[in-house]
Amino acid sequence: MFLTNPRIQTRRSLGLLALVSAALLAFGLYLQHVVGLEPCPMCIVQRYALVLVALVAGLGALSRRKPVLLPASGAVLLLSGFGAFVAARQSWLQWFPPEVFSCGRDFYGMIETFPLKRAIPMIFKGSGDCTKIDWTFLTLSIANWSFVCFVAIAGVSIWLLVDLLRRR
Repeated sequence: MFLTNPRIQTRRSLGLLALVSAALLAFGLYLQHVVGLEPCPMCIVQRYALVLVALVAGLGALSRRKPVLLPASGAVLLLSGFGAFVAARQSWLQWFPPEVFSCGRDFYGMIETFPLKRAIPMIFKGSGDCTKIDWTFLTLSIANWSFVCFVAIAGVSIWLLVDLLRRR
């Protein structure tokens, strides 16, 4: 019964998504603080999306109530879709850089206006160029890999949603 309980499988899947998101965030911090790559404002937005995916998926995994699993899976889908959109936009800008480009509003300045202004800027400080490719793995940039990861997270959350709706 334990291994075949669909609620436990959903909770485990959400827990795995939370762990994967946390690991991806940790890798981004490694690239920033150990390797020395400066994140751009679009990278910062993707980090926010990963943090929110990790939090929502983690909270959903901790819940033992079935009515929480459906909204948690839906929220993970929306957040990962937003992250994929930002990563796709950044990938597009890297492939076809404009002659003059601004990454948008200074996210560091936005973060400083919130009460957690002492802790968050260290993690989410971004000043790099959104069109610059600083690092690649298997010919894909960080933005490309970010897109792939967000799409994979969205795919798992779609699978969870379909499974939860089918069992209703």
